[in-house]
Amino acid sequence: MGSCGLQNRTSEAEAVVERFTGLLDDQNYADAAQLTSYPSAASATLKQMFAGLQPGKVDYKKTQFISLDRESAIFSMDVAWNFGDKRNWNYSLKGNVRKLAIGWRISWDPAVVMPQLDHNRTVRLVRTMPTPAPKVIDYTGQPLMTEQVINVVKLDPARVTDPVLSTDALAKAIEPVAPLITGPALLEQLATSQGKPIVAVNLREGDFAILEPKLAAVPGAVLEKQPRLIAADRRVWSPMLDALRKVQEDSQTQHSGWGVQLFEQDGRYVGQPAGYQGPPGPDIAATLDQKLQRAAEDAVVSVGTPASIVAIQPSTGAIVAVAQNSQASEHGSVAFTGLYPVGGMLELFRNIAAVNKGKAPQDISVQDAAEAATALGIGVDFKVPGLDEVTGRITVAGRSAEQVRQGGGSDAVLASPYGMAIAAASAARGGVVAPMIEVGRPGATEAQLGPLSPQVQDRLRAMYRESTDRPEFTTVRTYRDVTGYIATAGPDGWLVATLGDLAFAIHINDIDAENATSRMAARLLQSLATPDRDK
Repeated sequence: MGSCGLQNRTSEAEAVVERFTGLLDDQNYADAAQLTSYPSAASATLKQMFAGLQPGKVDYKKTQFISLDRESAIFSMDVAWNFGDKRNWNYSLKGNVRKLAIGWRISWDPAVVMPQLDHNRTVRLVRTMPTPAPKVIDYTGQPLMTEQVINVVKLDPARVTDPVLSTDALAKAIEPVAPLITGPALLEQLATSQGKPIVAVNLREGDFAILEPKLAAVPGAVLEKQPRLIAADRRVWSPMLDALRKVQEDSQTQHSGWGVQLFEQDGRYVGQPAGYQGPPGPDIAATLDQKLQRAAEDAVVSVGTPASIVAIQPSTGAIVAVAQNSQASEHGSVAFTGLYPVGGMLELFRNIAAVNKGKAPQDISVQDAAEAATALGIGVDFKVPGLDEVTGRITVAGRSAEQVRQGGGSDAVLASPYGMAIAAASAARGGVVAPMIEVGRPGATEAQLGPLSPQVQDRLRAMYRESTDRPEFTTVRTYRDVTGYIATAGPDGWLVATLGDLAFAIHINDIDAENATSRMAARLLQSLATPDRDK
């Protein structure tokens, strides 16, 4: 009789363990916690564990049960986690089960469900990134972007007692490297931050080392050190760097690993009991040419209104330079995404349509001219890895030939500087060239594109020669072998040009004279011909 009673009690204890494993498999933390000696603590731990390890699936399996006496037993479990895509974690555990006044219960300890887990720790499934991250090299193989530590200087409203004093002091402290950031501007940003810290400036390590004493004296100034992919040469700034940063991020994601990581209650990292991380991807070969890029930057800052330059290599589609001044940057990455009326550039498309249709240019409708723009890539959607871009947009349905003769409908085609640079490169190549910002990865398109006929190419070359002979082109004509087309669109100016295996487009808002784009092109070529200075 005594033996049978002991066996029944043992079976009841073992049933509790098996019930516990089943509830854990279902990730039913609430009911599983009720089978422990400390339900509230167990519920909190299990809830966090299952949430932190999503979308993981788990299998807890009892492997051994040993009864010690009438009121206690020990057991062991094998645990198998699967996080998808062959990401598996297996471990074994031991635990105790005791008979309490309310029945048999698992003696609660976080380590009974996961190794190294305790009452003050949390666990998370994280994506890990390979190190060192790939570098970005330029068209000549020189470093273009590297991962560096950036010092993010913030102003925390919770630590500021006198907002005017702190914002003015911070602006003065960073003035040597950021003269355009003023105290009133920081004050306005602080007033609209809804109590959250604001970012005042990002500093490289060298600049921070010099400014640190002054920054430390600013009430409310706080610092965060963050690894970031930035230009190796501080003289290089371009919206194309943001696109290359996305390319690198995509590479890191493709080569990412996984890890189960433990953290203390205050967020401090404890360790990684499981996971795998492979090697990083190869360095990224960007198409940007740093010398040409600096020349383009020098050119766009020579005017006081929004201006952009995009340069492409016709033979390959490599985007070798993209620059826009601060006035243009206030409106975003306009070199790639800004859409502007093409104005007089419509004549290029009208003449393409005239040749293809066997008509005189004056008999071509705006709609036919607009449709012909796709022959040079305007309005064509290219999917370039990492790049947010638009070549152009056909916006107006057909208008009459009379409206064309009167100059109406020049807004029937909108183009970005990037799109117009593709058009310039396509005219030089004799067919649409697929753009790319990374060597060997040209943009893909579903558009059906064919070569330009010899007759169209001859007509375009003739139009280039005629435009190059215009007085507005004089400043560029001094540079040998440069041909191009210059036009206005209301108050704005356009220029496309070709020099050897280089094609570029210039757009300036609110030009001061019809030769404004020509002067900027001359500045570009002059800077390109000037011997490079030291960094």
